[in-house]
Amino acid sequence: MKIDFTKSDGLVPAIIQDAATNKVLMLGYMNEEAFNKTQVDKRVTFFSRSKNRLWTKGEESGNYLDVVSMAIDCDNDTLLIKVKPHGPVCHTGADTCWNEKNSADTLAFIAELEQTITERSKASIDESYVAKLMSRGINKVAQKVGEEAVELVIEAKDNNGDLFLGEAADLLFHYMMLLQAKGFALKDVVATLEKRKK
Repeated sequence: MKIDFTKSDGLVPAIIQDAATNKVLMLGYMNEEAFNKTQVDKRVTFFSRSKNRLWTKGEESGNYLDVVSMAIDCDNDTLLIKVKPHGPVCHTGADTCWNEKNSADTLAFIAELEQTITERSKASIDESYVAKLMSRGINKVAQKVGEEAVELVIEAKDNNGDLFLGEAADLLFHYMMLLQAKGFALKDVVATLEKRKK
């Protein structure tokens, strides 16, 4: 990553975004030293213009920003840093510096669940249900999806909302496993649906 620190007295803006919710949390500035420290420590460090020194977010509050990914814009002079925040980001105690809530949405949770399935599929079969089922092959995973679908249909005929939602969750979880076993993700299904949209 080549950053042009020459345009603004050695500082570049760093937009901080929650990796899970995609909410913009704050804006800070980095010089080359702050950027290098952020890369090494995997925690966001800025150059504080008011303190005239490096400042690691959370050094006093404990509300650190763990780096998930970093990207540079097309002009090589603005950073986008996706993070996992530890607590509120703003010094006022708000989730963001714009006083917005930073709660996880459904899509963010689904993305996190896909990642969890990926990680657990690589674990020991003695420690992970996902790994154990995946190790039995595509036919067993597909069979499990079929079983969960039948259980959902049965619960749909009754009036117990909790049981119905439980079976719906089981079906979605196993369906996501099947997609991964076939080398796909939910975004691929969405792309197919978008192609069908008239």
